[in-house]
Amino acid sequence: MIQRPFTVVLDDGELIRGELRLPEGPPTSSAVVVVHGFKGFKDWGFFPHMCGSLASDGHAVVSFNFSRGGIGSDPMRFTELEAFARNTVSREVDEVLGILRSVRDDDLLPRLPERIGLLGHSRGGGDAIVAARDDGHVDALATWAAIATFDRWSDEVKETWRREGRIHVENARTGQQMPLDVTLLEDFEANRERLDVEAAAAQLRIPWLIVHGEDDPAVSALDARRLVRANPDAMLEMIPGAGHTFEATHPFQGPTPELERALEATRRHFRRHLLEG
Repeated sequence: MIQRPFTVVLDDGELIRGELRLPEGPPTSSAVVVVHGFKGFKDWGFFPHMCGSLASDGHAVVSFNFSRGGIGSDPMRFTELEAFARNTVSREVDEVLGILRSVRDDDLLPRLPERIGLLGHSRGGGDAIVAARDDGHVDALATWAAIATFDRWSDEVKETWRREGRIHVENARTGQQMPLDVTLLEDFEANRERLDVEAAAAQLRIPWLIVHGEDDPAVSALDARRLVRANPDAMLEMIPGAGHTFEATHPFQGPTPELERALEATRRHFRRHLLEG
């Protein structure tokens, strides 16, 4: 497998840092774009293993960190907390759309792919659903532990947020208090129609695999069932005993049975719809 880092400079000067994984041999005809979630990053836990597994199936795999995801030049540490504070969901969706355009139209890959898949985890799953609807050219979608709504704050939190202009969320792994400016809330409210995940889900007409852990404490399995109700054509893979990261940890200690089940279902999905379809 070939691994290549890449950097995209955005119009405002901020950077998307990513990594491209290519199977050995002739240029592949398919690509998969992988989207991390809230307080996640492309090198967290299972993501490199996931990306490598997909590349071994014959896909070009593109993973990246959101420009305001909190990760800077150090790929493993949250060192850009003020950038994290300024992030918005609309920006995340737009960055996914930009990566899709780069994969489809630019020189990011050795060969322009004939088919493109999109995979998102947690909030990145919500981003992927909206981006797949907005883009209109994604050939297959997979979401892991995806949220069914971006509106995940209580009225009390929103009131404090508006009054103080900033709230903090704890990173349980690092102990960091990570700031969120009220612009995140304001962006969601101003773009509520576009960022309605269930409405976007209902409009999708592409093969879609929904993978979720039955015991997910961060994003309830009810979110997965809401997405299936919105789009009954989606396939649901509910994994017994699995939590939000399918029992995988960071640093990565190797695949768990729950992660392997999620990954094998996803590999079958993309093989069928990107390689064989």
